[in-house]
Amino acid sequence: MTKATSPGWTLPDDLLARIAERAPRYDAENTFCTEDLDELRAAGWLRIGVPVEQGGSGLGLAATVALQQRLAQAAPATALGLGMHQVWVQAARSVSARGGAFLQTVTDHAADDHLLAFGVSEPDNDAVLFDSSTTAEPDGDGGYRFTGTKVSTSLAPAWDVLSVFGKDTTGPEPRLVHGFVLRSDGDVEHVDDWDTLGMRATQSRTTRLLGVHVPAERIVRSLPVGPTADPLVFGIFAAFELLVAAVYVGVASRAVELAVAAVSGRRGRDGVARSQDPDVRRAVADMRGAVDAVALQVGSLARSVDDGDDLGARWFPLLVGTKARTVDAARHVVDEAMRVVGGSAYAATSELSRLARDVRAGQYHPSTRDSAARTIAAAELGPLP
Repeated sequence: MTKATSPGWTLPDDLLARIAERAPRYDAENTFCTEDLDELRAAGWLRIGVPVEQGGSGLGLAATVALQQRLAQAAPATALGLGMHQVWVQAARSVSARGGAFLQTVTDHAADDHLLAFGVSEPDNDAVLFDSSTTAEPDGDGGYRFTGTKVSTSLAPAWDVLSVFGKDTTGPEPRLVHGFVLRSDGDVEHVDDWDTLGMRATQSRTTRLLGVHVPAERIVRSLPVGPTADPLVFGIFAAFELLVAAVYVGVASRAVELAVAAVSGRRGRDGVARSQDPDVRRAVADMRGAVDAVALQVGSLARSVDDGDDLGARWFPLLVGTKARTVDAARHVVDEAMRVVGGSAYAATSELSRLARDVRAGQYHPSTRDSAARTIAAAELGPLP
């Protein structure tokens, strides 16, 4: 099979510097990263995965993962929030590469610089994409009205297009119906309830779907309840797990940079540079090794998605395991960086203290450590009866 190639697109250094400068303010004020979105949109960020013939940069998942890591080093919350748009764009690329056309609407929206968001997560729904507590009521003409509550809706203040899905129980068997809502449709309410420990600039608010109507032309998939390897599920799952993991690779990489800078500029009472302390050197080496290990895993799997590798039943255990390991590694690295730097890292104004809060969000994104372990165990030992 021919290996995937992508035209180049870069995040300009001056843009990244401005994004990094704004990150503490967004965090302190608990506000959405509006200026970041405006500048990134103008720079073509929303179109990086759109095919060149539609005005995009044609980047695949591996290239987008690398950019996500770089953006996360400047502003983790901005990378995480705006990364949800990239998940949809890369899911559409995956579906298209596997012969499907039902997500062409995603590519078209991205080509027009429309911001895409997810309305998927629901309170107490551990099944995520495999079931829904949201009601999808057919309108008789192929469209549906969606009623329910979604949580962790990143980009709530700014999305142009929101994906929704719900359960249609009117037929012989329940079906999970996926479609897209436009901001102009109305009947969608965001609750201003995002006041969290970290990742504050994502503004991932609770969303109420108040019978919002999605016409037939914006319904893209109807699937059975339960696990499925449908191209839509695979496309979303692969892009989500790896692009989220990329954010935490970026967080951990930045923590190492901050630790190295701190110890390189400090001397003990004996005049010996802290960077010469063997315990510090061991800690920095271990941190860098941990980052390199997960960065390589994330990059390798992303290239496999781009190249259309056939990993069969191994795909899901590899994806969930990589995401879970990356988050655990990133938490360890940030904690070690805090320890190496010392008390100054504990100040509220310290970038490391913000990273220490941001990195803890990773344990709550699907797939969690426990969910990943169940998936991997089922693959090795078979499902539970």
